[in-house]
Amino acid sequence: MNKILAKSLIDASEKRCICDLVIKNANVVDVYNKDSFLADVYVKDGYIVGFNGDRKASREYDANGRFLVPALIDAHCHIESSHLSPSEFSDAVVPNGTGTVIADPHEICNVTGLDGMRYMLKASENIPLSVFLMFPSCVPATPFEHAGAVLNAEDVEEFIHSERVLGLGEMMNYPGVAGADDAVLDKLSKAYENKKIIDGHVPSISGASLDSYVVADIKTDHECENADEAREKIRKGMYVMLRQGTACQNVLTNVKAVNAKNYMRFLFCTDDRQPQSITREGHVNYGVSLAIRDGLDPYIAISMATLNPSICYGLEDRGAIAPGKRADFFLTDDISKGLKADEVFLLGNLVAKGGKIIEKAEHVKAFNVSGRMDVKGFSIKSLELPLKTDKARAIEIIAGGVVTKEAIVSVNRDENGNWLYNDKEDVLKIAVIERHHGTGLSSVALIKGYGLKGGAVATSIAHDSHNIIVVGSNDDDMALAVNKLVSCGGGITMFKDGRELMTHPLEIAGLMTDSTLNEVTSCLDSMSRIAKIELQVSEDIDPFMTLSFMALPVIPKLKITDSGLFDVSSFCFVDISV
Repeated sequence: MNKILAKSLIDASEKRCICDLVIKNANVVDVYNKDSFLADVYVKDGYIVGFNGDRKASREYDANGRFLVPALIDAHCHIESSHLSPSEFSDAVVPNGTGTVIADPHEICNVTGLDGMRYMLKASENIPLSVFLMFPSCVPATPFEHAGAVLNAEDVEEFIHSERVLGLGEMMNYPGVAGADDAVLDKLSKAYENKKIIDGHVPSISGASLDSYVVADIKTDHECENADEAREKIRKGMYVMLRQGTACQNVLTNVKAVNAKNYMRFLFCTDDRQPQSITREGHVNYGVSLAIRDGLDPYIAISMATLNPSICYGLEDRGAIAPGKRADFFLTDDISKGLKADEVFLLGNLVAKGGKIIEKAEHVKAFNVSGRMDVKGFSIKSLELPLKTDKARAIEIIAGGVVTKEAIVSVNRDENGNWLYNDKEDVLKIAVIERHHGTGLSSVALIKGYGLKGGAVATSIAHDSHNIIVVGSNDDDMALAVNKLVSCGGGITMFKDGRELMTHPLEIAGLMTDSTLNEVTSCLDSMSRIAKIELQVSEDIDPFMTLSFMALPVIPKLKITDSGLFDVSSFCFVDISV
């Protein structure tokens, strides 16, 4: 707020000038009192100036008694996981009632460093969706893998002063925090000095171990595995996010921790949500709807997706329908069974209706973030997996999330001791190939639960360092898939019996594309059908997003990086042979 805006709003409220818009006959959702009231809502210069009062307005919109709900706030997301550019992402999520997102661009920054941060700020600058960024705290996520960049405290200093950078992104380096590592503390200090918030990331950490993390003034977490974990983190002063992504879905698990005494410490987030999920189910409104249908009071659920994140992140101009707040809201028939946005208004402008954006967001062509594919020394021999015994460790997928188990499996070996595929067992080869610096590094391991029967799937989306990850039953198809991604600059591809089944190019850092939401959704729908039908990937998992998280060495239990098979619980590499 500034003097000029304040004068304009006061004059409109006092009827000294005409308002720009009035929403007549609205059942206004009051997130402060947790109820609703019938009113006419007046707007001037994109802000609410008051209720009723017989003011005049140049535009009138009749709500006909429908609910007027504050626009939703996604407390933590990675825009890159939608595969869409920021402008196309805006067009996808705004019709679902999302008005603001707090995005952590650590995916693109892991590939392109500060160029990725600059691109995300610029590309999200002049779009209907309000995009705030958190500066990535862990690039790379751990020292046990090779990313495209290394961001340090000096890099944080360059961006932390920006009004659109709210703080430090999810601090995944728990050992670094608990060990009071100097480099980690230097990054945290930049947030302390600038009075900015620090996001957390601590799955399965509790007791005294959690104390040593929270004491560093880390405020949020979106990785709770159960309601008890959520309650403990709230007890220790954290905000807990109920997450409904594509692969990670824990709203219904963790909403059990919400009650009338602690709901103000809960937020909603999507984290990683693919375009098909947004198109079919929705965005933040989907997670809120699940909680409401599970029995959570609708007014409390809406407050958790609006007022709570505005307080947590210091976004004082939004999160409620009240005088002086941004006119970001949507109309809906009913809130008792969930949230579906009919008409969406941002800054008092009708921007979406009937699930469709009215005018496409301004698009910024990608700059300095394309063509990041530097692979050296890769050949089919890079995929050989010599084993010392007939027993081996395998990453075991747990459907519905990204946490894995350690499985001990029986294996077949050839005359040279190399692993052989057995079509009677659901065990496949998985490999990660470094793609940023031409190091020639790669590693190979085993995975259980993916379900593929013949062929290979590869992607350059491999959280968080985003090297190439490939899973398959045979080296020939796996090698073809890797080489295809190298030649096209990144994306997702599938091969079987030496032929390319389908490829989804991602020309922006190997993570995103300038293609439209409909084009991306159509392509991924087709690829998912092929993966399920022709490759027989398990129906219980997302074939591409699940694969992409098998390289994330901060989520238990076993994961694979370009340097080897990694045990997250002990934070060290382990031998595949048992």
